[in-house]
Amino acid sequence: MFHPLRVGVVGAGRVGAVLAAALQAAGHEIVAVAGESDASRGRIAALLPDVPVLKPTAVARSCDVLLLTVPDDMLGNVVRTLADAGALHEGQYVVHTSGRHGLAILEPARAVGARPIALHPAMTFTGTAVDLSRLGGCVFGLTATGPDRAVAEALTVDLGAHPMWVPEEMRTLYHAGLAHGANHLVTLVAEAMEILAAAGAADPAGTLRPLLTAALDNALEHGDAALTGPIVRGDVGTVAAHLADIDANAPQTVGSYVALARATLDRALADGRLVPLRAQKISRLLDRYATATPDAPHHHTPSWRAEGRVRR
Repeated sequence: MFHPLRVGVVGAGRVGAVLAAALQAAGHEIVAVAGESDASRGRIAALLPDVPVLKPTAVARSCDVLLLTVPDDMLGNVVRTLADAGALHEGQYVVHTSGRHGLAILEPARAVGARPIALHPAMTFTGTAVDLSRLGGCVFGLTATGPDRAVAEALTVDLGAHPMWVPEEMRTLYHAGLAHGANHLVTLVAEAMEILAAAGAADPAGTLRPLLTAALDNALEHGDAALTGPIVRGDVGTVAAHLADIDANAPQTVGSYVALARATLDRALADGRLVPLRAQKISRLLDRYATATPDAPHHHTPSWRAEGRVRR
């Protein structure tokens, strides 16, 4: 039987406001929320219009489930402050949404008899109602002990998401995998759009969208087998041309191109699709650009250009 919970939220950021709205839609009572910034107040007005806005200590005292959706580096101090103020109580569930942290960060809450849970959504948030439908099918990385595991799992299901249990000692590694995939993907795509814009593309995003959608789907389905392009084919001349033109027109992206080209080279070599001789030639080329700095760009002419050939 469903038992509605009295939930309080400290931190009405992009994650907190959306999760609170989703829990409210699932039938739970959001008794109070804390948010200081104008952006947080705007999210509360849009997603939780009838919920009282209180100080963090008042929010904590008013609920049976306290959802802490504050930045990672603030979490420990917030928990300690609430515990020292006597705002946490025995039997209360104290739930944080940090990917990096597990239960150890909630030790001050556990020490006063509260029940700690780590519940991290593996999704990026806009902080708007758009996110509510995206929760369906999202995976949450959970860490809890004993009977608290059932509560963590029930909250995840109520949010329309899927639970994945993460051992305490693996929380940071779990979070690193998500950040490497999602955050660095954003950087990569932004740099790719800069390069296309430098090449004269009127709509870099529209140009990339079909290609990136297919590449992402293939990578998630097939892993390294989805790799294509000049590195995997061993096209030294094409890689040299890329580097020369990027260096000349979008030099801020050379470093990431070199780093990712080298990682791709290692993977293609390891699975046997690239012969060692070709790999060595590409590696030497990447070495030359890896030593470049903003104060000392290469701007050298590849041998194929010196010989009068044109290659794109």
